[in-house]
Amino acid sequence: MLFNSLHFVVFFPIVVILYFSIPHRFRWIFLVAASYYFYMCWKAEYILLILASTLVDYFAGIKMEEATTKKIRRRFLILSLCSNLGLLFTFKYFNFFSDSFQIVFDSLNLFIDSPTFRLLLPVGISFYTFQTLSYSIDVFMGKRKAERHLGYFALYVSFFPQLVAGPIERSTRLLPQFFEKHEFSLKNAGDGIKLMLWGFFKKVVIADRLAILVNQIYNNSDLYEGFPLLLATYFFAFQIFCDFSGYSDIAIGAAKVMGFDLMENFKRPYYAKSISEFWKRWHISLSTWFRDYLYIPLGGNRVSKRRWYINLFITFLVSGLWHGANWTFVIWGAIHGFYLIFAIWTGKIMSKVYNFFRLFQGSWIRKFVDVFLTFHLVLFAWVFFRANSLADAFHILGSIFPLQLGEFVKLVTSSGATEAVLGLKNRELLLSVLLVGFMEWIHLMQRNQRMRTFISQQPLIIRWAIYYGVIIALISFGEYRMQEFIYFQF
Repeated sequence: MLFNSLHFVVFFPIVVILYFSIPHRFRWIFLVAASYYFYMCWKAEYILLILASTLVDYFAGIKMEEATTKKIRRRFLILSLCSNLGLLFTFKYFNFFSDSFQIVFDSLNLFIDSPTFRLLLPVGISFYTFQTLSYSIDVFMGKRKAERHLGYFALYVSFFPQLVAGPIERSTRLLPQFFEKHEFSLKNAGDGIKLMLWGFFKKVVIADRLAILVNQIYNNSDLYEGFPLLLATYFFAFQIFCDFSGYSDIAIGAAKVMGFDLMENFKRPYYAKSISEFWKRWHISLSTWFRDYLYIPLGGNRVSKRRWYINLFITFLVSGLWHGANWTFVIWGAIHGFYLIFAIWTGKIMSKVYNFFRLFQGSWIRKFVDVFLTFHLVLFAWVFFRANSLADAFHILGSIFPLQLGEFVKLVTSSGATEAVLGLKNRELLLSVLLVGFMEWIHLMQRNQRMRTFISQQPLIIRWAIYYGVIIALISFGEYRMQEFIYFQF
C-alpha cells in the first residue's frame, strides 16, 4: 500500500478511528493486524519474513538476558545476526554477488555457472531487519532489557507508518510508547496532519514531477549530452530529497496523529557546510545506526589515524551496499567515504587557508561557499546513485561538459520540443523550478525555528490561507501516477 494512494487515504482514517475506539489493552492487537495488512498489500506471503525475524529476535533477546555468561549471550546474538542478515543477503544480495563472481570467472576463462535466484525483493526488508537487529545488539550490550510481551515486540518490528522506509527506530525509544495509553488529541492530530500534507506536497507535487524529466534522461542517457544531463542531475538531487523526506514526514505525521513520536530523519541537508554535517542531516536514522552499530564497534576515531580512515571507508562502503545490490551504490558510498577522509586529511591546511583570508571568517560569504561546495560534492555522487549502471554514470559525467547552453535555450523555447525531448512541457519545466525554489524558501524560513512554529505565530487568516494553499497545490499540481517511493527498492 502506497502512502500516495486512494487505498491509504481510506485505510488511515479507519485505523485512527478504530484505534481510539478500542480499549487500550487491545490496541496492540489491532495495530499489529493493521500493520500486517498494510505490508501484505504488496505481497502477502512476504509477511512470513517479518514473522520469522520477529520470532527469532524475540527468542534471542530473552535467551541473551537469561544467559549466565557472555559466551552464551554471544551465541544468541550470532543467531539474530545470521537470521536477519541471512534473509537480507538471500533476497537482496545473493544474485549481485553471484553475478559479480560470474564476471570474474569469465574473465579468468573459468567456465563455472554461478547460481541465481529470481526473487522479488521484499519491500522494506533493509529497514525492518536493521530495526530489529538494533534491538538484539542493545540487549546483548545491556542497554535495555529483553521485551517479554511478544505482541508489543511484533508491533515494534512492524509498526506500519515506518515499516517499509523508516525512520529506523531504536527499541529504547519506540517500544515504551506502545505501553502508554494515548488519548485522542486535537493538537497531535493537527500537527500530524499538517506534517503529512507537507510530506504529500513534497512527494506528489515536487518529487513525482521532477521524476518525469529525471527518468526520461537517465534511462536514455546515451541520447543526451550537455545541459540536459546537468539539469537532470540537479533535478534528481531534489527529487530524492523530496521523495524520501516526504515519506518520512508522512510516516512521522501519521504516527503523531495516533500519539506516537518518531525521530526526525532530515534537517535541511542541502544547507550543510561539510560532508560530515550533511550526514548529520540526511537520513539521520540510518547514519546514526551505522555510527552506533558499525563505526564505533570498529573503533571509531579512538584508534590510529590510518585505522580511523579505514573505519570510515568501511562504514560508507557498507552504507552504499545497504542502499542497493549494484556497484553504482558501492561507488557512491566509497565517494562519500573518500570525501570524509580527504576532509580530515586536509583539515589543518584548509584552516590555514581560511585564517589567511580573515575577511571571510564567520561571514555569509564563507557559509555560502561551504554550502555551495558541499552541495556539488553531493551532487557529483548522486550521479552514481541514480545511474542504471557504472557505464551510464561515466557517460553522464563525461558528457555534461561542454554544457551547450545555447542549444538548450533553443530547445525550451521551441513549441512542443521540450516535452518530446525532456518529458516536460515548457510550463511544467518552469513550474518544477519554481516549486523547488518555494521549498528552499521554506527551508530558509526554518533556519531559526520549525515551520509549524512559524505558522502557528501567524494570524488565523494567514494560517488557513497556507493550509488551503497546500491542499489546492496538491489537487492542482500533483502528479497522480502512483509512483513508488524511491527508497522502497532498498
